Amino acid sequence: MRIGELAQRAGTTTRALRFYEAQGLLPARRAANGYREYGEEDLRLISEIRTLQAVGFSLDDTRPFVDCLRAGHETGDSCADSIEVYERKLDEVDACIERLTEVRAHLLGKLAGALEREPGPCTVPGPAAPDTKES
Repeated sequence: MRIGELAQRAGTTTRALRFYEAQGLLPARRAANGYREYGEEDLRLISEIRTLQAVGFSLDDTRPFVDCLRAGHETGDSCADSIEVYERKLDEVDACIERLTEVRAHLLGKLAGALEREPGPCTVPGPAAPDTKES
């Protein structure tokens, strides 16, 4: 299949596919007329890349999964390098959750303190009305 069909079937753009190719993630075979040609295995690579990016993986993070598929494995996470990326990403998520938990606790404390002071409505003085007298 040609690049336009691959882009359509993968739910992406030809520009993205060219970028993946430039990054070494998507091998392009050239026909005699110079057009890029792709197979079903390329659609599978693009699907893997897009799925991983949808859950927060960088393009570089997807590389071991793509390499694993290109090596002939049935899934992109059948290789040790892919497992290492999963573990690293989980560590990042855990750190983010920990930080957000701290932020949440801080905000709850601030809210409790504010509510204890029984806040009332705020009246902010508006700008002075313009002088409408004519000279």
